[in-house]
Formats: sequence, structure tokens, C-alpha cells
Amino acid sequence: MKHSTQTIEEHYTRAELGDLILAALRHAGKNLEALTPEDLAPIDEFHVRGREATVEMADMMGLGPATHVLDVGCGIGGPSRRLAFEYGCRVTGLDLTHEYCRVAAMLAERTGLSNQIVYRQGDALDMPFVDASFDVVWTQHASMNIADKTGLFSEVHRVLKPGGQLAIYDIVAGGGGELHYPVPWAREPSISFLMDAGDMREQLQNSGFDVLSWHDETARALDWFHRMMAQTKINGPPQLGLHVLVGPDVEAMIANVTKNLEQNRIALVQAVMEKAR
Repeated sequence: MKHSTQTIEEHYTRAELGDLILAALRHAGKNLEALTPEDLAPIDEFHVRGREATVEMADMMGLGPATHVLDVGCGIGGPSRRLAFEYGCRVTGLDLTHEYCRVAAMLAERTGLSNQIVYRQGDALDMPFVDASFDVVWTQHASMNIADKTGLFSEVHRVLKPGGQLAIYDIVAGGGGELHYPVPWAREPSISFLMDAGDMREQLQNSGFDVLSWHDETARALDWFHRMMAQTKINGPPQLGLHVLVGPDVEAMIANVTKNLEQNRIALVQAVMEKAR
């Protein structure tokens, strides 16, 4: 059996992803020589509620030009570019998938943000950073692929400065039974590792974090999926969308996430924590 990190990277890797994204942007009438984060929003916010969720969480954090953010599981860099562009942050993105890091760096360059953002390929359980490097650790829809939550939270704690904050926006186990697959983070169960929200909160506190805010976002997530699916029925699939990242089974994935939410098989949590010790 392949090592799980290799299997996870294979799940997310899509050949020539950068070329596919640029072709989709060109087809949508975007100027490839003067892209903005707004141009990329439909394709690079690879999480529930997209850019809206990113901005909402960022507004809670008091971010600014003096803030150095680590985006764990940065994907192709949508949230990191949003934080750099809108809040002036310096951002380091970390992702397991080589292809995502290459595409993220290319898009940062094309949006004029490469002086504020760097991307590193690496494992969230063994981050290539010294202790107390970051003011904020930011993670959206990343822990679902990480079985060792204790190791993850320990590494996040290690790289945060004293008093630093952790922002989490993640899918968790809902208690309603086994998931319907495929879903965007896993086409089958072997790389899906969901933790119950209460257990996650307890684990974070045991890892040295205090809870500043903790919200169940499940109802809003489900409403967002219902609206997105209704819009797709009327207008057809968008020119720019997750199909470019995921491939042709994106509709099945979206239908399954919606079903999993409706049947309480998954839930969604938004939390801000502080490094307490």
C-alpha cells in the first residue's frame, strides 16, 4: 500500500494544472498579464462558501501589513493571495502537493503579489520552519486529509509565536454515518480523516490553545450548496469553477457533500484559537 501522503498528493495532482487554469481564464475573457485575486476567486477558493468565508474569517483576526501568516494546506493559493491583497499581510503557503505550489507561485506572480507571498512544498506534520515563526496560522479544509491531528496541532503550536492565533475553517465528522464518496478531499475513505467537532476542540485545548471563537457553520454551508446547485441548474456549470481543479467528477463530489451535510454525516466548523502556553 502506498504511503498515505503520496496517495493524498496523487488525489490532488492534475497534470498541467497551470495551463488548464490559464486557458479557462483566457476563455472567460480575463487579461492574463494583469490578473487580480477577484479574477481568480471562482477557481482558487477551494473550500465551502469560497471567498466569502475567507474574508469573514480574516475580518475576525485583526490582520494587517505587520502580520506574517502561515497558510497550511494553501492549495493553489487563493486565500493567501486574498490576505496579501486585501489586508497587506506577508504570507507563507505550505502544501503537500508539488503541483499546487508551482501553480500558486505562478498565480502570485501574475497578480503582482510575489513580493508578499512565498510557497513551500512540505508536510504539515513536519513543517520546514523554525519555532515561533508566525503571527497567525491559517488553515481551511486541510485537516480532513491528516490522520494525526495531535501531530498537526503540535506543529501549529510550535511554529506560532507566543500569543499567536490559529484560524480554522474545516469539515468535521457529523455523527450520521459513513460518508458518500467521492468528495473533493477524497474519492474513497482511505485518505479521509474526519474528527468530531467536540473532540477537535478538546484536542486543540490539550495542545495548548485557548478558544477565542467557535462556530458551527453547517447550516450556512448547506444553504450555500443548495444555492450553488440551483444556479447551476439554471445557468449550467460556470466557465471558471472547481471542475478545472478537480476534473469531470466535480458534480458528483458536490452532490455528495450536499447529501453528507443533509444527512449529518459531516459538519463545518469555523474557529479562532490563541496559543496559550
